[in-house]
Amino acid sequence: MKHYNYFRSGTSHRLRIALNLKGVSAEYIPVDLRAEAHLQSDFTTVNPQGLVPALVLDSGEVLTQSPAIIEWLEERYPEPSLLPDTPEARAHVRALAALVGCDIHPVNNRRILEYLRHQFGANEDAINPWCGHWITAGFDAYEALLAQHGQTGPYSWGDSPTLADVYLVPQVESARRFKVDVSRWPRISAIDAACAKLPAFAQASPWTQPDTPA
Repeated sequence: MKHYNYFRSGTSHRLRIALNLKGVSAEYIPVDLRAEAHLQSDFTTVNPQGLVPALVLDSGEVLTQSPAIIEWLEERYPEPSLLPDTPEARAHVRALAALVGCDIHPVNNRRILEYLRHQFGANEDAINPWCGHWITAGFDAYEALLAQHGQTGPYSWGDSPTLADVYLVPQVESARRFKVDVSRWPRISAIDAACAKLPAFAQASPWTQPDTPA
């Protein structure tokens, strides 16, 4: 398999984590977003949407959109599972993942920020508060949901990483990038620290990838 991704892409980051947790190997194919490589025909022939990640299966079939790819991984490689046992618990974990994937990440996505920069003249003094606002709103809710669900273990749900952590950790990395003080959310900070000790997460870090700048 081939995994088209970019070292600092949050969606690529979450897919790297999921692949690692599943023990599934994929060739790393970098797509340099800074050089607009995602808009060139070499990549748009793979994914016409021009977004990373994309996963090319050994059959040649191309999967796109990280939620769909991770769901495929869960179905194709069910162990270890990224979802808990009961339907209710799975719904809660999916909700935590969606909070990040649907409510926080999209409005902090690179193409949104590039539009703000180019169409509205936003500089980093405007971009960082924009991102911080949406991250803070989302993390406030995530932290409250952890408390509501009685989270006491090292991860977002139970004693092993789940889909929620796959989504959360890249968003914490993004929060730091945009100068958000993550320490204000003690549960989230503890989960991030626990995940960082696991090889599956450590090896997926943006700062250890082949295309990470020296």
